[in-house]
Amino acid sequence: MVFNSVVFLFCFLPLALLLYYLAPGRIKNGVLLAESLLFYCWTGTEFLPLIVALILFNYLWAMFTSAAKNRLHGLLPLVAVLLNLGVLVYFKYANFLIETVDKIANAGIPALEIGDVLPLGISYYIFKIISYEVDVYTGKVAAEKNPITFACYVVFFPQLIVGPIVKYSEMAAQLHTTRDRCTLQRLENGIEMFVFGLAKKVILADSIGALWTDIIGNGGVGLAQVSTPLAWLGILAYSLQLYFDFAGYSEMSNGLAAMLGFDCPINFNLPYISGSITEFWRRWHITLSSWFRDYIYIPLGGNRKGKARQLFNMFLVWAATGIWHGASWNFICWGLYYFVLLTLEKLFLLKYLKKGKVWPHLYTLFFVVLGWGIFTANQPGAPLGLLMQKLFIPQGGISPVYYLRNYGVLLVLGCLCSSALPRLVWQKVSRCVPLKVLVFVIVLLLCLAYVVAATNATALYANF
Repeated sequence: MVFNSVVFLFCFLPLALLLYYLAPGRIKNGVLLAESLLFYCWTGTEFLPLIVALILFNYLWAMFTSAAKNRLHGLLPLVAVLLNLGVLVYFKYANFLIETVDKIANAGIPALEIGDVLPLGISYYIFKIISYEVDVYTGKVAAEKNPITFACYVVFFPQLIVGPIVKYSEMAAQLHTTRDRCTLQRLENGIEMFVFGLAKKVILADSIGALWTDIIGNGGVGLAQVSTPLAWLGILAYSLQLYFDFAGYSEMSNGLAAMLGFDCPINFNLPYISGSITEFWRRWHITLSSWFRDYIYIPLGGNRKGKARQLFNMFLVWAATGIWHGASWNFICWGLYYFVLLTLEKLFLLKYLKKGKVWPHLYTLFFVVLGWGIFTANQPGAPLGLLMQKLFIPQGGISPVYYLRNYGVLLVLGCLCSSALPRLVWQKVSRCVPLKVLVFVIVLLLCLAYVVAATNATALYANF
């Protein structure tokens, strides 16, 4: 079930909120857990035993870690991290590793019968669990004694599909404060966030993304047939689609969380206005970047052990970032691509970028859009070699004129909406309550019209 589906918007969400609000404070977490498990099992119960087993194991293991002394205290979290990562590796990377080894050794190793569908949200909730185990070990949080509260944190349904990856320390206080958790202000803020996130997804992402689908999708013209200008136009459309899709879902997630009484950190902060790659990654997928910083980069020594060690730590982080996104070499290349760019900025380029005005933004957008070309090269019909040829070796082919006529307005709207302009306009509109309500209702009605007319397209990042 996806947030932009008729079933979710008109059935699941209203009933879930009604039951949650009517439930007394002492049982709110229990109701929330039941709703989250229903959401998780909506398309099937195949992986329900897996997530239940992980919840029970990590709940008990954190208690043991908190109570353990001496050497055992340091061993327990290591075992927990390895076991949780092992589950993620098995479902997400096992066949990729087998295929890679088989190609190198030609050993004829058969693939595992895991299936093509990953357990819902496994990349996100495994990272949440690992952060919890590590934070219990370091004393940043106390081990949760209530299994229902811990289970709520792990399977919190607003964050199951595409995150954000929220640490237990960021939700613990609200998980334990059930009486005054839900307020009218949080409800209002949550509805506003959810609707504007929904607009990004169904009005902008899905509509703009149709251009890239027209090129590489089933029945599309085919990447081999397009001209160089059209290839760049397609990658630009994909870049906008990915941003509005992921940022929209993250905003919907935080909006749902606010309706349920939780204040969660933002995951995107206008990344396409960045003036450097360094700044871009402070604005894009903020919770993932924070996770890698707190649980890999800093524990490895960060920048405290000299420049060479810092660059090595960055290499590991960005290799891991690429691998996290999927079991494919293009994702690894994409992660290392950003390692190279960030290394260049760290060594000498950043000081010049800070002095510039326009060119740093153009530089950032160029390399970010190019990076999304590498990122999407695992899709059928868009091999990386052919895509790079189309982008950098001028070639004839299908002209972009037809696509500019069909998608030009959407592309301009997407560029404007990825800037700070909508935020500034909404701040001014909000000063006049009747105008604010009118604009909000118009956006809501447009969203509902798009949802009803669409096919409930899932989030792109749900695949990663």
